[in-house]
Amino acid sequence: MFTAAWTASPQRPSEGFTPNWSQEGFWRQSVRQVVRLSAGGGRVRVRLSNAYGTSPVRVAGASVGRTADGAGVVAGSLTRLTFGGAGQVGIPAHGEAVSDDVGLDAAAGESVTVTLYFDAATGPATFHAQAFTTAYRGEGDLTADVGGAGFDSVTESWYFLTAVEVDAGRADAVALFGDSITDGFGSTVGADRRWPDALAARTGRPVLNAGIGGNLLLNDSAWYGEKGVHRLRRDVLDRPGVDTLVVSLGVNDIGFSETDEQPTYKPAPVLEVAELIAGHRELIRQGRAAGLRVIGCTLLPFAGSDHWGERAAKAGHELNEWIRCSGEYDAVADLGRALADPADPGRLHPSYDFGDHLHPNDAGYEVMAEVVAAIL
Repeated sequence: MFTAAWTASPQRPSEGFTPNWSQEGFWRQSVRQVVRLSAGGGRVRVRLSNAYGTSPVRVAGASVGRTADGAGVVAGSLTRLTFGGAGQVGIPAHGEAVSDDVGLDAAAGESVTVTLYFDAATGPATFHAQAFTTAYRGEGDLTADVGGAGFDSVTESWYFLTAVEVDAGRADAVALFGDSITDGFGSTVGADRRWPDALAARTGRPVLNAGIGGNLLLNDSAWYGEKGVHRLRRDVLDRPGVDTLVVSLGVNDIGFSETDEQPTYKPAPVLEVAELIAGHRELIRQGRAAGLRVIGCTLLPFAGSDHWGERAAKAGHELNEWIRCSGEYDAVADLGRALADPADPGRLHPSYDFGDHLHPNDAGYEVMAEVVAAIL
């Protein structure tokens, strides 16, 4: 039985938050990507997405191995990936490809390295903007390169790779569905200190990160992904082995309209709380229809951030009261109260604040994991 051990939600090519290669794509280049597994097994397979491509993408070669330092791979672990028995695959526009499974012993918490070689121009690349870890690019076919010296460019995004699945023999994965707080903004880059990482360490269960920085519950964004009510199936429900969905969405729907300083927030319609509740109910409906237990998270305090204003404060409070008191979720993780400053409950506790009064730091993410672990 295969289960997803790592995921990244795909996004359309864009400038993103940090410099990336999504708009230019790749040609006669290899991309090496490091991902941390939340479940172990003896066999692995990878899932590649061309969700936002307008033409087919040809992957001319691919490999997987256990991660060494930097772009290096542990000697003896590098294994060629095949697709339907072939060493290459064409991914149709808006489609995906899943590799054949190959033998690779990897434990939960261990990282694996996936290398893709593109011998023809890909065009703009479907990607995940905020990886908070390093990916590597080099010229030519480097899929068999163990040392990693040929990779001479770096970025902090993932490209085409959306899942690594392992034969874990279990079906108890927890999918965290949210925005930049789930994605890991504010955590230490390269240290795997996001709250999904912390939750996996606490529970020993596979934990999937289905967050997208800036994501909205009810509106699509050119920069921040498709609306939550539309992407849930692709990013969570179709992943093998998931039995629990944890929802943490809505603060961007509330807060984007509070500032004129960030052009990527636009358009930002002012939403009624009833509309947000309807969106949460739709996620609950979809999750339950797929047989999942669905847990709701209250919004974190965000006073003092660029999302804050009188209207946003009122809407955030009303949405949190509905999540807490309606009984519509199977369980509630009251993250809003757990991370609040006792002296000013509308604000993040200073010990947990990354510095923008919106995102937690590593310590805050540990508290989030502790609260959710207690109700799983």
